[in-house]
Amino acid sequence: MASHADGFGLIQDIDVRLTVELGRKSMRLRDVLALGESSVIELDRLTDEPLDMFVNGKLIARGEVIAQGSRFAIRVLEIVGAGSSTSDASLDRRAPPLTVSPAGAGELA
Repeated sequence: MASHADGFGLIQDIDVRLTVELGRKSMRLRDVLALGESSVIELDRLTDEPLDMFVNGKLIARGEVIAQGSRFAIRVLEIVGAGSSTSDASLDRRAPPLTVSPAGAGELA
């Protein structure tokens, strides 16, 4: 009989997407179209706040940016797990699905 650890070995080589989010900003399309090379967009996060780290859209950790040689890196400060005080709604930062009405106008579900 295979142990739980043996089964975990089967999935360890699966590729996942790790995303680090610096912050967010809601903008009107006209403002996005007006952006140029010297434009500055203020995000919703302070400079001393930890960054959110996602795997396939699911929050897994928080960290900080560090320099590692000539590259940027992320130092993990906190692993977000089932025992975390963070609510489940804030863990999944993906946008809600888009539904289309019969008239063809899109609205959030």
